[in-house]
Amino acid sequence: MLLTKAAKMEMVRPEDALPGRPEPIPTAPSHHVFDRPLTLDIPEGMDAVMLGMGCFWGAERLLWQLPGVWLTMVGYSGGTTPNPTYEETCTARTGHAEVVRVVFDPAVISFDDLLRCFWESHDPTQGMRQGGDVGTQYRSAIYASRPAHLELARASRSRYQKALTLAGRGQVTTEIAAAGPFYFAEDYHQQYLAKNPGGYCGIGGTGVACPVGTGVSPVI
Repeated sequence: MLLTKAAKMEMVRPEDALPGRPEPIPTAPSHHVFDRPLTLDIPEGMDAVMLGMGCFWGAERLLWQLPGVWLTMVGYSGGTTPNPTYEETCTARTGHAEVVRVVFDPAVISFDDLLRCFWESHDPTQGMRQGGDVGTQYRSAIYASRPAHLELARASRSRYQKALTLAGRGQVTTEIAAAGPFYFAEDYHQQYLAKNPGGYCGIGGTGVACPVGTGVSPVI
């Protein structure tokens, strides 16, 4: 079924979502840049968060370049369909966003630093799109596992909204929620821009600086 742009910008009801499949789809065995196993394991002392910034190709390259980032992987989260394919996600009938799962060392890069990069590197006011990429899969999103990280994310959203308003920009539409399942995207999507340096990126911010950071570390 060919969907109109308007239809692709409406979240599917869970009861209308595609059924998916019980088993994960195949993905890459290792990270193309870091040469580390591409797994959901989190090394001791590290943390993880899922960030949706539009097309995950450019977002992943941006994030793996940050000091303190141990591993990145792209996939689908925030929706209903289990183990979706890229083609299914593109129909807007899975409910998922394209996300980058970031495993990071908080002793090197703070969660605030990640949030600042997140807010400044895309336009979080666009709803179910990012630039020319239209559909629910391209929505801005933060899916965090730690309650303290959710609190920091929501506080940073409020602070960034004030900065955006002063700059004459619109309302932040970023979804901030507790992390649910992460489903790996296909092999060819993993570290796509390392394998295809001239490929489509899509990353672009508002030009408004984000006043994130209190200097106080939360109790985790």
